[in-house]
Amino acid sequence: MAWFLIKRLAQSVLVMVAVAFLAFSLFRFVGDPVSQMTGVETSVEDRERLREELGLNDPFALQFLRFTGDLLQGDFGYSYRTRQPVGEMILDRLPATIELGVVALLISLVVGIPAGIYTALRPKGVTSQSVLLLTLVGVSIPTFVIGIMLIFTFGVWLNWLPTFGRGGTVEIGWWESSLLRPEGWRFLILPALTLGVYQLTLTMRLVRAEMMEVMRSDHIRFATARGVPWRRLHFRHALPNTMIPVITIIGLQFGGVIAFSIVTESVFQWPGMGLLFLESIRFVDIPVMSVYLVVIAFFFVVVNLAVDLLYVAIDPRLRVREAA
Repeated sequence: MAWFLIKRLAQSVLVMVAVAFLAFSLFRFVGDPVSQMTGVETSVEDRERLREELGLNDPFALQFLRFTGDLLQGDFGYSYRTRQPVGEMILDRLPATIELGVVALLISLVVGIPAGIYTALRPKGVTSQSVLLLTLVGVSIPTFVIGIMLIFTFGVWLNWLPTFGRGGTVEIGWWESSLLRPEGWRFLILPALTLGVYQLTLTMRLVRAEMMEVMRSDHIRFATARGVPWRRLHFRHALPNTMIPVITIIGLQFGGVIAFSIVTESVFQWPGMGLLFLESIRFVDIPVMSVYLVVIAFFFVVVNLAVDLLYVAIDPRLRVREAA
């Protein structure tokens, strides 16, 4: 187990270095930040002085080493647009994105897992076929279209829920939470549903496929031949084996929800990291864009590492393999 952890940590470090390099080098070509920070009346001398102050005239290797060194020290630099520390800007937007992602993932799990089990146990039923058809529609429709449909239905037509913003929050230290106020939940429902629909369909179809595969396995047939009751057979023997690969996908889904919440945050003007990233692209705010990608990669790496460790803990075959 210790050697497995060391290998995964080494791989995680390599991934983070590669992502930092890509994030830093890619945004060298999105535009000139000095042009966005100055006006047409700014002289050439002032532009060059600003470029020198920002270190943009230094060699690429030196800029990258300075960037990674600052990241390791917890210094994320300053925004070219607002002159605020990028770390503070990320921390201000982080709670909104995390809460949106957690609620969306919970919606996908609470609905997707039972629906997947039901459609696997009754594959030819009318209800199962209807659910599969709805999930196919959910996978096919883009996220922003789902968001616009929900806004029109529940915000404009029925006028039940707000359609943009986050509503009131409660401060818990540096964390601003909207989950502790009823008004915050009203603002959260529509974006969480929009973000969770796609994950819900993936979860349901994965659970269904794994459940049907397990039900065809030899040990389930043997248990059926022994006369094991159906309820015990389904939920005591089949379901635990079904959930082993599902756990991996669920962990990666959380990273995906955090990373791909950009569209949802843009549609609902949700003040999270995704909306901050879109604003930084508009103003060629390279430090914010680079740090955002590094933070998202860090989420993926941490979640993937936790899933790998959990996978080894619950699957004895992997423990035997690692020990060998």
